Amino acid sequence: MRLLDHWINRHWAAFSIAVLALAAGWIWISRPLNRSLPAGIPAPRQGFFAPDFSLNTLDGEQVSLSGLRGKVVLINFWATWCPPCKTEMPAIQAAYQAYRDQGLVVLAVNTTDQDEADAARRFAQSAGLTFPLLADVNGDAFRRYQVQALPTSFFVDRRGEIAEVVVGGPMAEALIRSRVEKLLKENP
Repeated sequence: MRLLDHWINRHWAAFSIAVLALAAGWIWISRPLNRSLPAGIPAPRQGFFAPDFSLNTLDGEQVSLSGLRGKVVLINFWATWCPPCKTEMPAIQAAYQAYRDQGLVVLAVNTTDQDEADAARRFAQSAGLTFPLLADVNGDAFRRYQVQALPTSFFVDRRGEIAEVVVGGPMAEALIRSRVEKLLKENP
């Protein structure tokens, strides 16, 4: 019995070390690459104007955030290799379908510098996504928004101010709907 206990303790320690090594490896692999901004530029946050960007959709159409003033915008930074990102997409799609006629725009900004556009297209098609998928090919929008974790979502009001930032996920449909409904009720 003592020999069995010793064997279990040794293997448990090896298993624990392996799990810690895998976790450290995952953190290293999923870290943002070259995403720093010059010192003194604050991260976009609630109550401040959302930094403007212009990106192409996966279909090649250019979209600029500044061109969407007067609308409520949900900017969602995501990647196909991010399970929580993919998990929250159906909830985002449901909110988009429910509120797009009232002025909601969803911009799903894909980390195309760390992802593949074809993978994003395939995922969007299989998930039935109908909102614009933007390709951040050089990581410019990610740097501008100082995204440190995926998914990260910015709820932007009609004036272009960030109303809320949600880091991590997946976001529940009820959370998305409650934030969007509140912003849609506000006057521009």
